Amino acid sequence: MHAPVAQIIEPDLLMMAYRSGIFPMADARDDPEIFWVEPRRRAILPLGGFNCSHSLARTLRRGRFSVTCNADFGAVMLACAAPRRETGETWISARIEASYHRLHELGRAHSIECWQDGALVGGLYGVGFDRVFCGESMFSRVPDASKVALAWLVAALRRGGAELLDCQFMTDHLASLGAIEISQARYLALLQAAQRSTEGAAALGAGDGVAAGDAGGDGAGLALPAAFGALLGDAAAAGLSSSPGNFIAQSLTQTS
Repeated sequence: MHAPVAQIIEPDLLMMAYRSGIFPMADARDDPEIFWVEPRRRAILPLGGFNCSHSLARTLRRGRFSVTCNADFGAVMLACAAPRRETGETWISARIEASYHRLHELGRAHSIECWQDGALVGGLYGVGFDRVFCGESMFSRVPDASKVALAWLVAALRRGGAELLDCQFMTDHLASLGAIEISQARYLALLQAAQRSTEGAAALGAGDGVAAGDAGGDGAGLALPAAFGALLGDAAAAGLSSSPGNFIAQSLTQTS
């Protein structure tokens, strides 16, 4: 059950925080309070440095999962908010969940879903603006599902002309996929550059055949769904056999 609408973090405040390199967390699922986080060390995944291993490339080519964008944002958030096995808790409170649902309604938050036999088995969600995507959380119910979701995200962000993929905190899982850790000062410089590179209200992908999504009064939102659709179009045009995963694997292994 979502927190009452009156309790959400206002979208303008939330977007201002992301544009300043800050994001919210909570201590527990039922915690009504939030705290703002600005890590001293920041994890990012360079879009040209994604580590697509041979086993991941094989999984992509085999098309084990059907991959979608924004098909079920709510289910992805709910899965990400499940208590961690290690601690029995989660930082995604009901208030945070409701706040990102509102961002999603405004076209500022997006999800990637992995499906197997009609069931949601993995995915991720995050916040997009200008040429930036801030990854919030991911989950996997079967092996490789979150890796496949991240691979598709990277490919779509490349297709749309993104410059920065924020991963917040480094983990062994992210490091194995190519994430690196930088200082917060360096992150802020990259963040500012990625925002300056979009002139006025020009959304990510402008001039590249990718339509912009409306993000409201604080500027244009990252048009991830449009970039994802363009990526599917590219895969179909390439004529590679079996599944779009062939195209994704090829594009990632050629440029990683």
